[in-house]
Amino acid sequence: MPPQPSPTPSPQPAPAPSPTVAVVVPAKDEAERIAATVTALRSLPVADLVVVVDDGSSDGTAALAREAGALVVAHPRNRGKAAAMRTGARAVAAHEAASPRPGTGPRPLLFVDADLAGSASATVPLTGPVLAGEADMTIAVLPQQATAGGGRGLVVGLARRGTLALAGWSPQQPLSGMRCLSRAAFEAAQPLARGWGVETALTIDLLRAGYRVVEVPCELHHRVTGADLRAQLHRAAQYRDVALALVRRGAAGALLPARRAGG
Repeated sequence: MPPQPSPTPSPQPAPAPSPTVAVVVPAKDEAERIAATVTALRSLPVADLVVVVDDGSSDGTAALAREAGALVVAHPRNRGKAAAMRTGARAVAAHEAASPRPGTGPRPLLFVDADLAGSASATVPLTGPVLAGEADMTIAVLPQQATAGGGRGLVVGLARRGTLALAGWSPQQPLSGMRCLSRAAFEAAQPLARGWGVETALTIDLLRAGYRVVEVPCELHHRVTGADLRAQLHRAAQYRDVALALVRRGAAGALLPARRAGG
């Protein structure tokens, strides 16, 4: 009797979209605010996992985050924001592998700055469009902060010009660190740009790849960078990293200041 063909396996149904997100909080020396931030995030009805990446802190950030209920992953030394984001995403994937949810897709990633304290609960609007499949990445637009910052908008202007030049879009707050991404979008953006260039590069890379990016107003309040020497050095590092990300993507012209009308 001739061999019979093997039956064609039935196609497996696609997993349902995740109903929840995983929160990733890069943190360095945030002992003053991290517990309040984690507590607020754990109260979110759409978040069932909060991961804090302690990026080489010299204070009690890790211990306080753990006491507040976060899963904590620590870098022995400071490696920068992009590295902390990657570490957080890997920790989420490891958690999902150890505690699978059959029939459910991977959680979107909600990235949140560590210094939001109680206002971190206002990140909920970022999750809706991604969980509903209406956007691939959302970016928080913050209101005017209670304390004015000490900067002159140079880094924001650079990031905005570069995003417009490379992706045809001028975001209101291109440096906003509060973002929700589908896992597909996060993986598509690899490798992340170094350091403080990560947010600008994320927006550009995803838009150029055809992903949907939208800004969402959120009532978030964080510690505003002042005007002392430490703050100016921080802004210089931001400018350097954003400029490097833009140059590597072909927008060296964005480094030039915008020309004034009639100039």
